[in-house]
Amino acid sequence: MNGDGHLSRREFLALAGASGLFVLFDLERLLAQEPARLPGRPGYPADFNAYLRIAENGRTTCFVGKVELGQGSMTSLAQLLAEELDVPLDSVEMVMGDTDLCPWDMGTFGSLSIRQFGPVLRAAAAEARAVLLQLGAEHLQIPPDRLQAKDGVISKVGDPAVCVTYGQLVQGKRIERHIEKIPVKTPREFTVVGRPAARKDALDKVTGRARYAGDIALPGTLHARIVRPPVHGATLKDVDSSAVANVPGATVIRDGDLIAVLHERPDLADRALALVKARFDRPAQELDEASIFDHLVKNAPPAQMLGANGNLEEGEKSAAAVFDHTYLNSYVAHAPMETHSALARIENGKATVWASTQTPFGIKTQVAQALGFPPEKVRINTPYVGGGFGGKSASRQAIEAARLAKITGKPVQVVWDRAEEFFYDTFRPAAVVKIRSGLTSAGKIAFWDFKVICAGEREAIPFYDIPNQRTASAGGWQGDQPPGLHPFAVGPWRAPSVNTSTFARESQIDIMAARAKADPLEFRLNHLSDPRMVRVLKAAAEAFGWTPKAAPSGRGFGVACATYIGTYVATLAEVTVDRATGRVRVGRVACAQDMGLVVNPDGSRQQTEGAITMGLGYALTEEVRFRGGEVLTRNFDNYEIPRFSWLPAIKTVLIDNPETPASGCGEPPIVCMGAVIANALHDATGVRLFQLPMTPDRLKSALAG
Repeated sequence: MNGDGHLSRREFLALAGASGLFVLFDLERLLAQEPARLPGRPGYPADFNAYLRIAENGRTTCFVGKVELGQGSMTSLAQLLAEELDVPLDSVEMVMGDTDLCPWDMGTFGSLSIRQFGPVLRAAAAEARAVLLQLGAEHLQIPPDRLQAKDGVISKVGDPAVCVTYGQLVQGKRIERHIEKIPVKTPREFTVVGRPAARKDALDKVTGRARYAGDIALPGTLHARIVRPPVHGATLKDVDSSAVANVPGATVIRDGDLIAVLHERPDLADRALALVKARFDRPAQELDEASIFDHLVKNAPPAQMLGANGNLEEGEKSAAAVFDHTYLNSYVAHAPMETHSALARIENGKATVWASTQTPFGIKTQVAQALGFPPEKVRINTPYVGGGFGGKSASRQAIEAARLAKITGKPVQVVWDRAEEFFYDTFRPAAVVKIRSGLTSAGKIAFWDFKVICAGEREAIPFYDIPNQRTASAGGWQGDQPPGLHPFAVGPWRAPSVNTSTFARESQIDIMAARAKADPLEFRLNHLSDPRMVRVLKAAAEAFGWTPKAAPSGRGFGVACATYIGTYVATLAEVTVDRATGRVRVGRVACAQDMGLVVNPDGSRQQTEGAITMGLGYALTEEVRFRGGEVLTRNFDNYEIPRFSWLPAIKTVLIDNPETPASGCGEPPIVCMGAVIANALHDATGVRLFQLPMTPDRLKSALAG
């Protein structure tokens, strides 16, 4: 193994073996696989050899373009392979995010690892198992229907002593035989999937052995510190770096827009950067976190209709009460504990970059373009990544490291400090949601008119039974906003769009339930016919111990439910409020989730608990402060993320639904947190907050009337 925990070319070729029935594997052939794609799975190679290799000792290496961000895919993907290949889970070794060894992948985001890539990996392993059974039948001279495969061994049914191992059959070589249209196992056949599994990355992480891009060092590495503009949109007037000469060993590099100081010691690189004097022209700075919402409403692109049914005018005529509210979301940072980091080395005309990224193959293309290299001369290695949440798809740090490595001829490491991480973050966009809705005298929703501005359209159409409704979206996080709409970059942030829409929708539902003097949970059930949503809502209520009562009841109970990419989730919470400080304490949360097939129940519970914890931040404290293009939030002293002391008691219910294909797990539990806390706050105090985050100052102001 290399120092980064990945197989070197020589080690991998040694593992692959020699010729015979099997053909020697090499990296050039893997690169040449890209044109052969799986039908209906654009981009994924059709050859199962791209995903797995079986060593002579029987151990299986699984190659995936996905990366381990802390979400547990290293374990759950290994479970899928072990299940379909019929090998022990502890015999599976994972190689992830190495563009020379792993098959192409779009990236690790959108809960796609299990939902989209999982079926690809299962199909590859199932075909490999079928081929191995054929080869075993030929080796043992026994018909395949009289053989069984288990734990990497093919044996005669009823006489397990007559057997041959996968390793003996393959001998570390590439399998050239293929069989088409092999079915995967049914849930009733599972022995690995659906059962708790210890995380493969756990020991590394709890012992400190886990290595991230910022931990990897090569002999002669230079640490780069880069001159940054003070605000977005600023242009450089002049720069004076003469004082850097006072730091022995420091080097100044200027390459077009890139100005950097480099040193073998990171502390001396910091000292040298402080001596650089750069002057910039700054653009006008008119917007801030208070004025941004009016700006968005005024300048958002035209709204697009997402869905409509019934007749809004007729619905409003039938309404005994009408509710017209506007909901606001501030900019939110990704704030991963690991900042963007990269180490680049160029040797023999080939660039190798170790990077903290969610998209290694995307970075490969960008680095190749920046260096003027052909893509096959760029390799991206992705070690452990310390959180991404949608914010590590951009690759500026990797390109900077690669450009500087090409100029200096030495390995260069770029590790952003926290101020750089905030400055170049692609924030969850500030957004506005306007809802106009009505109730009949019988307490039924008469109409629903929903418009979301600048958050995006995902899951904006309500799942409630409403006879007259319309949903529209104006702008989002996917680059469909006009230039200048936002003063800095925005992008996907864990469950893009859905945190914003859920906060608004579920708050509005609660407002109507309160006017109808109905229990908010029963009010929802009275407007639901989707059996999966009804099931998760009832399951969460049972786990929470909900007793019906109209809000505000003084108990501090809240409820919210949502869908996201095929997953149904319902969350209940209890809060207490310190009226003097405006601080909110979330005491307990119950969350029920129907994600279809659950691969690793322990991993899914960890994901749920992590999402709930992270959701406390965007609900209560996380807000980017800025003045024009100047990001004033630069560290955790003025950007408050959840602390261990905040953690509520959490009950997680995973709905048993293995016949439904797996959908998202890690993102859905976060989407209800803003809404459920807002509703619980109203139940506790009678006060309704319409902006996230619900900071102490905003709550105290509302309580003061």
